[in-house]
Amino acid sequence: MKKKLLYTSLLALGLSIVTTIAWAWGSWGHKHIARAAVFALPDSMRLFYYNHIDYITERAVEPDVRQSLVTDKNEGPRHFLDVEDFKINNIADFPKTYPEVLKKYDSTFLSKYGFLPWHIENLMDKLTQAFKRKNKSSILFLSSEISHYVADAHQPLHTSSNYNGQLSGQNGVHSLWESAIPPMFGDQYNFKTNPPQYISDVTNYTWKMIEQSHNLVKPLLDAEMRVRQKFDTTSMYKRDANGNRVKFYSDPVYSDAYATAFNKELGTMIEDQLRLSIYDLSCYWYTAWVNGGSPDLTQLDDPKLTTRNHKNYKREYKAWKKKGKLVNMAQNTKMD
Repeated sequence: MKKKLLYTSLLALGLSIVTTIAWAWGSWGHKHIARAAVFALPDSMRLFYYNHIDYITERAVEPDVRQSLVTDKNEGPRHFLDVEDFKINNIADFPKTYPEVLKKYDSTFLSKYGFLPWHIENLMDKLTQAFKRKNKSSILFLSSEISHYVADAHQPLHTSSNYNGQLSGQNGVHSLWESAIPPMFGDQYNFKTNPPQYISDVTNYTWKMIEQSHNLVKPLLDAEMRVRQKFDTTSMYKRDANGNRVKFYSDPVYSDAYATAFNKELGTMIEDQLRLSIYDLSCYWYTAWVNGGSPDLTQLDDPKLTTRNHKNYKREYKAWKKKGKLVNMAQNTKMD
């Protein structure tokens, strides 16, 4: 019991720290994406996932904990794909499966330039097997894991070697886009999406997802450059009490006025990508469940757990379904 409490405390500490230091949608984005995807699921899956919605919500950030705090050397390349560095003109010509890519590129190359789509493919295989085995702990763990990387795949800068605007004099645009703006304007977002569809070809779907995201790299950077030309360095950056620029590691932290102007210039890009993340994640979960034999997930929980959560479930699902809102993100549903 003491070990469990210690692990829970350490995880909570790690998740609170990663809110300020992680790439990839930040803690706010990953948690909202994972939580909203639960409500998008069909009836046959939704109640089971809701029984463990806080687990999935919190664990959605854990890959960033491993990357930023544990400094797992294998973790970093799972979060991105530097498309340009592969020297392939069209994304359609990339090696699609993990065995295919290993025939063309060695592990050193992939560790440097990323293997996000192939990692998603590997996780889908594992999640499908977990459903086949009706392994509750594996289903929940892998569902939260894949939520993180699917979300990363919808961040355009996770598909580019100019991932932080460092090649175009736009340093800091990465965290500005994904970590600063969503919490500022997230109250206005609609988190409701269409019901998930079965993915007949997971590999092809994943690469279409990468392509869609990568096509937004130029519009994103162009929008930031237009805003940059309207600000001077006095109003562009946040400053401390002494007038010095506030920094995030070596990157400048942009002012709220600058973030607001950038968000306006982007239009609905960030919300659109977040909602697409939610929809695609629910499609991956649903597809793994179908390919895993469509097991009856209600058998994996004590019925008393579902009964205890019923009132909260009705309230949260109603808010999501009618207004596209996620209510009470801090709520702790009772779990076994």
